[in-house]
Amino acid sequence: MNDTTAEPAREGWKVYLKPRVIGMLFLGFSAGLPLLLVGGTFSAWLRDLGIELAAIGFLSWVGMAHSIKVLWAPLIDRAPLPLLSRLLGRRRSWMLLAQLVIAGALLGMALTDPRENLSLVALWAVLAAFGSATQDVAIDAYRVEAEARHRQAAMAATYVTGYRVAILAAGAGALHLASIDSWMLAYGTMAVLMGVGVVTTLVIAEPAVAVDSTTVRFEQRVADYLDRTDHAGWQRTITAWFIGAIVCPFAEFFQRYGKAALLILAFVATFRISDIFMGVMANPFYLDLGFSKAQIANIAAAFGLAMTLLGAALGGLLVARFGIAPILLLTAFMAPATNLMFAWLAYTGPQTQGLVMAIIADNITGGLAISVFIAYLSSLTNTAYTATQYALFSSLMTLPGQFAAGFTGVMAAAMGWVPFFMVTALTGLPAIVLAALLIRHAHPDRVQRPGLD
Repeated sequence: MNDTTAEPAREGWKVYLKPRVIGMLFLGFSAGLPLLLVGGTFSAWLRDLGIELAAIGFLSWVGMAHSIKVLWAPLIDRAPLPLLSRLLGRRRSWMLLAQLVIAGALLGMALTDPRENLSLVALWAVLAAFGSATQDVAIDAYRVEAEARHRQAAMAATYVTGYRVAILAAGAGALHLASIDSWMLAYGTMAVLMGVGVVTTLVIAEPAVAVDSTTVRFEQRVADYLDRTDHAGWQRTITAWFIGAIVCPFAEFFQRYGKAALLILAFVATFRISDIFMGVMANPFYLDLGFSKAQIANIAAAFGLAMTLLGAALGGLLVARFGIAPILLLTAFMAPATNLMFAWLAYTGPQTQGLVMAIIADNITGGLAISVFIAYLSSLTNTAYTATQYALFSSLMTLPGQFAAGFTGVMAAAMGWVPFFMVTALTGLPAIVLAALLIRHAHPDRVQRPGLD
């Protein structure tokens, strides 16, 4: 890492001029672009063409690639890519490969009509989602490793800003293009915009990380174990890789936190459930309520972006002033509470003022939650296993909600929008309880990052 000894107080706003901090703006854009294109925008496209709500709900499972990325994260931590890893390094090589896969898959979606071949569109969407999840793993690892703790908030802030600009492009931008011309043009344009990530990956420098002495001793146990076995040749190599890449990252985490590790994982798994439920059905809800694609683009997407960035900035200030713990608890409460705003909107009907109020509440809360949660998850990793451990946390963050969200279309169709949003609010209660327990038993502001702190 560069300049790890710099004093935060002397940097001030100049921290945002650091090359790696600036680079996160564009990597955030690359990470955020595919998300809606296989999520909310994808749902709007399908609904616009008359696809049934139940089918749209089940197709949201495409996004589960982000929830199971921990399964191949060990490859990104340990496995080199032929030629690319030698030229670009461990993190950048995987970034580039993922970005090229995403661009190709989005182009495939652009050239396929869901009304004629829904299965093929779903296949392209799955490929884009897996590319997106792989890119996330590599970028998350790069972000954690690239700068010291005191610059992580700035790294998260620029990442979130770039991410949300991409959400605007993939949301409002795609909807406008579809309204003006066609969905083919919308998705084709998004494929071209993945070039932002490609160029950034080629320009930035590969991070250098240290491994703390505790981790060295931990991995020495692997070597000692192999010395006591009869494994040799390829069998010894495979066994060593499996233990080092898959077993050690998880074992180290549980060794470091003990019984509190289960509490941490439970909190991570429940924190965003209410948001995910809301996100899957948001655009179909707006369309069914009677809002136009232009209104959705301008208010829910464009104005929503401004509110999210405001929330993220506010989150950075609050965390700096009060620490991570109280803001985690605050956002755990606020996230499900804002879902009740959409129940109210469904009850009152398509009032522009009501939509604006709901978007303000939901997106400011979302921005707050994103900034504090990224900082919290980053603090839990060991640099020896950054990709694998962060992927574990981010996978758990979305897996329960993403799986359950597959049934949201059936739920909304069966019970109506008002009861649906009331139920989604109730799904946030476990996160509130777990946040309080986390503060008591594994205080978020007292964790250490091996290799960095």
